[in-house]
Amino acid sequence: MASEIELNSTKKRKSEIHIDDKKIKEQFTDFILEQDHPCMMAQTVFSMDKVDFHTYENFGSKNTARKILEDLKTYIENYDFESNEFLTFLAVFKGRSSFSEEQFETVLWKQLDFLSEVDTDPWDPTVSSDPFHKDFSFSLGGKAFYIVGLHPNSSRIARQSPYPAMAFNLHWQFEKLREMNTYEKVRDKIRERDMELQGSINPMLKDFGETSEAKQYSGKKVGKEWEFPFLSGKL
Repeated sequence: MASEIELNSTKKRKSEIHIDDKKIKEQFTDFILEQDHPCMMAQTVFSMDKVDFHTYENFGSKNTARKILEDLKTYIENYDFESNEFLTFLAVFKGRSSFSEEQFETVLWKQLDFLSEVDTDPWDPTVSSDPFHKDFSFSLGGKAFYIVGLHPNSSRIARQSPYPAMAFNLHWQFEKLREMNTYEKVRDKIRERDMELQGSINPMLKDFGETSEAKQYSGKKVGKEWEFPFLSGKL
């Protein structure tokens, strides 16, 4: 009888976790689609169910980094680089949900630092590994990614997600848009919609190659005095 109760309890906990994750995804879908998010690319991938959605515990830990990297490598392996359809990898962090912008930036870079530490693949040769270089981009699994940090207390409305999260967007996707001659049109429309939502253009947004994109990852406004917060010194 005790074993049966324990088994039922385990099943219940697993069911609760499953339902909880499903509700979290629904909240993100609402955030992007129902609230008319300014990023049309985000709207497209959510409307087409082209989001590789994952939830994790312990935001900013090495153990979480190992789990994210494992899932990211599976994402890369399964990605159809011959298709014009895009697929975004979204890591959502359960547990603590309230961070100031400074706190979120610190934890986000701590998580990225651990990811870089556990990743054994070489840096994507199409981008720079120098965080102060204008062609810098984060690399995991041998592929370059543009990271978008989101959390409820972001100063940018477009980044005020229901839970802390990190979107991993392959740089290949931006190059594909350029190949399709739609990059500038999509970029300008997104910035126009963000202006309508916020009343101002995100001051941190720059095209790749203008300045290091590392400054954009957390969503916090930073100045010229900003220092790259990598901790391990791997780069």
